Amino acid sequence: MNTFSNAFRAEVVRMARKELKPELQGMRKAITSHRSEIAALKREVKALTSQLKATQRQVKVTDVPKAKAVTEDVTPKKSKQIQFDAQVLIDKRAALGITQKQMAQLLGASSLSVYKWETGHVHPRAAQLDRIAEVLKLGKRKALSLLNPQ
Repeated sequence: MNTFSNAFRAEVVRMARKELKPELQGMRKAITSHRSEIAALKREVKALTSQLKATQRQVKVTDVPKAKAVTEDVTPKKSKQIQFDAQVLIDKRAALGITQKQMAQLLGASSLSVYKWETGHVHPRAAQLDRIAEVLKLGKRKALSLLNPQ
């Protein structure tokens, strides 16, 4: 009986495969066409993205003269441009006797930012330069009072 059931099972599997083969062929063709359409769409997106970037670069190039004109109008009002020196920040922190984390609290920045500024890996932004200038003017008592408000 076991041989009969095995033979019957094999025949049923063979017939099922025979019945499903045309349907699977149609699905395979559809999948192939979908994949080629997807590939074409990806190429189109890539081309459009590169066109967009090129257009943005052209817009930035044409806007640069306007930006220079604006900064030239603003700079006479601000006679002092703040120059950042990492060593000055390190020296001030040492003079205050505070950690990088505490310096970050005074500056309203992260301790990682202070570390990167002190090591010279990153240059602070203009808004941070103003805060740094304010902190460099602080005395030890004032800095400690700002760190420990009571």
